Amino acid sequence: MRKMLILFILLIFISPAYAATIYKWVDKEGVVSYTDDYNKIPSEYRDRVETEVREDKPQVGTPAAPQTTPQKIEEAKADIYGRDETWWRDKVRPWKERLIEATANHERAHEKFMKKAEELSMRRYGSPTQYKGNIIELDRLKEEMMKYQTQIDEANEMLNKLSKEAEESKANPDWLK
Repeated sequence: MRKMLILFILLIFISPAYAATIYKWVDKEGVVSYTDDYNKIPSEYRDRVETEVREDKPQVGTPAAPQTTPQKIEEAKADIYGRDETWWRDKVRPWKERLIEATANHERAHEKFMKKAEELSMRRYGSPTQYKGNIIELDRLKEEMMKYQTQIDEANEMLNKLSKEAEESKANPDWLK
């Protein structure tokens, strides 16, 4: 009888621990979904599923007081198509580099153009051949500046397109910086 009582007391205080696997995915509208059944996950999202194993453990002692501090909302780690910050930065980086390079080249060509134009206005060169040579040089520098301006415009256009694409796919705008 005494053994039975001890066994009964042990059974009361020992509770089983349970574990469950939770699956999380983000659909194309940016909605986060959870399930515990892998078969309920749409096939197009199965390659982007995050899994988490949760264990239910019995609480020992007094329950903790509820938290009074606001919890931080988890920031999205991918856009609605599953593209992450690295993907967006890799997409933007070459266009930013092209923009910086084209801008620097345009400024150098503009400085040369202005210097040559100033020399021409001072009429330092007396011969018609020297004067004509300076005009040809000014035309060449003007074409060079136009070429770099075209590159600047193209880079800005692509960066604007990427910005709109990121906005449509609900990507974090900081990823484009």
